[in-house]
Amino acid sequence: MPTVLEPSFLAAAGTSSSTAPFLAAAGTSSSTAPFLTVLAGLGFGLGLIVAIGAQNAYVLRQGLRGEHVGMVVAICAASDLVLIAVGAAGAGAVVAAHETVLVVVTVLGAGVLLTYGVLSARRAVRPGSLEASTDGAAVPAAAVATTTLALTWLNPHVYLDTVVLLGSVSATHGDGRWWFAAGAALGSVLWFSVLGFGAAALRPVFARPAAWRVLDAAIAVIMGLLAVTLLLGLRG
Repeated sequence: MPTVLEPSFLAAAGTSSSTAPFLAAAGTSSSTAPFLTVLAGLGFGLGLIVAIGAQNAYVLRQGLRGEHVGMVVAICAASDLVLIAVGAAGAGAVVAAHETVLVVVTVLGAGVLLTYGVLSARRAVRPGSLEASTDGAAVPAAAVATTTLALTWLNPHVYLDTVVLLGSVSATHGDGRWWFAAGAALGSVLWFSVLGFGAAALRPVFARPAAWRVLDAAIAVIMGLLAVTLLLGLRG
């Protein structure tokens, strides 16, 4: 029996209005041709991931710095692939049924967001430039990898969107759910690659300290708002 997504479930899963156009295409039957199912997964996956958030902000910043970009993109894309596969395998319903797990992840995620927001605010007070960050001491790969993993795996929206929501929608495709998951995975790889490696085109702009000040200040505000929103959501 295909999973039916009620409006209340979509609201709880944090679905934004930007994802709505993809819901109709995503809810096609299992008889849909594999190519169309892949396209549905691609559109739905992009609808979930293309948004201003902690993970995307960090990928953008590393892309602008030109520092460990390939590793960051690989970690984000690989993590999404794992989570998409877990959701398509049916774990979304299991996670949704255990509120304690989501509460713990939410608190941890809010802590990570607040910490990174504070660090971004400190950088906004004392901004650098692209040349200065390139000539100076680079951030160790291990530190960048740890931050990337934390912003990915301790982000509650990752589980709500990728595992629960996407997993539930993929279930409506029956035996074709893996084609749907493949499309979503393709969207993830394309997005992180464009965001990370495409940021190089903006490097001339971020050669000025003022540009870094604006970016880091914006990231700090976004992180803070996301953390507060997550914690307030626990009251609901």
